[in-house]
Amino acid sequence: MNSTTQLLQPALDIDVRLAEIERRVDLLLNLTPVNAASAWADFERSDFSAVPTLRLRPLEFEPDLVRRDLYNLEIEKVEDPALHTLLRTKRDEIARQITALEDRDTSRFVQGSLQLYGGVSPALVSAAEELLAIIPAQSPTAPSVTAGAFAEAARAEMLRYRAVYPEFPVHIDIRDDVSELMVSFGHLLIPEAATFRADRVAPLLQHEVGTHVVTYQNGARQPLKLLTIGLPGYDETQEGLAVLAEYLTGGLDPRRLRVLAARVVAVGRMLDGAGFLDIFEALQAQYRIPRKTAWIIAIRVVVAGGSVKDAIYLRGVSRLLEAFAEGISLDALLVGKLALDHVPLIQDLLDRGVLRAPWVRPRWLDAPGARERFDRLRAGTSVMDLYEGETAR
Repeated sequence: MNSTTQLLQPALDIDVRLAEIERRVDLLLNLTPVNAASAWADFERSDFSAVPTLRLRPLEFEPDLVRRDLYNLEIEKVEDPALHTLLRTKRDEIARQITALEDRDTSRFVQGSLQLYGGVSPALVSAAEELLAIIPAQSPTAPSVTAGAFAEAARAEMLRYRAVYPEFPVHIDIRDDVSELMVSFGHLLIPEAATFRADRVAPLLQHEVGTHVVTYQNGARQPLKLLTIGLPGYDETQEGLAVLAEYLTGGLDPRRLRVLAARVVAVGRMLDGAGFLDIFEALQAQYRIPRKTAWIIAIRVVVAGGSVKDAIYLRGVSRLLEAFAEGISLDALLVGKLALDHVPLIQDLLDRGVLRAPWVRPRWLDAPGARERFDRLRAGTSVMDLYEGETAR
């Protein structure tokens, strides 16, 4: 530990406690339906006419006790102005997470979701609708692979990292209580009933392992432990970076772009008062989204009372494209899980020796064609430029 780190030790002690508390809250897992597979089967049996009932797991913490732990942290004694602001903002974000979880399945939940993830601007909705209009709808043609086969591919990908970084851990769980592929605190969680398009396996590995797991592991080797669970508002930048990892490896295909756009449209409709069936039917009839995909998008948007999180993927990509054109450092974004707004702080901590350079370099940076694609991003592009095929018009 150098002298600068010793000087900041009170802040780093609070940082550790905040990371521990957010792990207890576990927002991502606690907003994931535990019955998605059976809910889809019921929906099929109803001839796609009955609103599904999505069940969420009981909270395994007492909200008031966790709040007490949060506000017992003496953040006011942190003297470094930047870290003081960062820790206070993170404490407030965790408090909002707790309230949002208490408000699950009530009309109040959507307001908590908006506080955590932000809304959808008219410009973002317009870009999403433009993508849906210009990209021809395509039926899936590639064969599918099972959750087990995907897990084997993910294990092989993690072992490739371990070959270069011997301490790189391999944590993969196939679970029957998650409804979507996710990374939770460095663990890749795969829904037991899921199938994956064979041509989407490689891009998804770059998204989940090459970005989410890698940035978690990079953050785990920093003195600032919040870089593992995420600095305040990190989700947008993290998901945007993960989508760009798909693009840089040539895996951001037209169907994937249409899904990202459809998520924004679905969030917008939900905020305008549309219910599950209205969203589900509009995605199919108006935007030509396949039925099962429309189901997945719709349940992600209405879960717990209305979630706006899915808008962050396209918004995150858009903001990153602007940032790369302005010359932002990619290395700073790989130090851990952070938002674009934190890059100046991260760079300052790197310069002062508090933080160290990223431990793991993502494999997607060295994929064939990745450097050329990244150079194009640096030259200035928009989300429309990420689609390279023929237009539907």
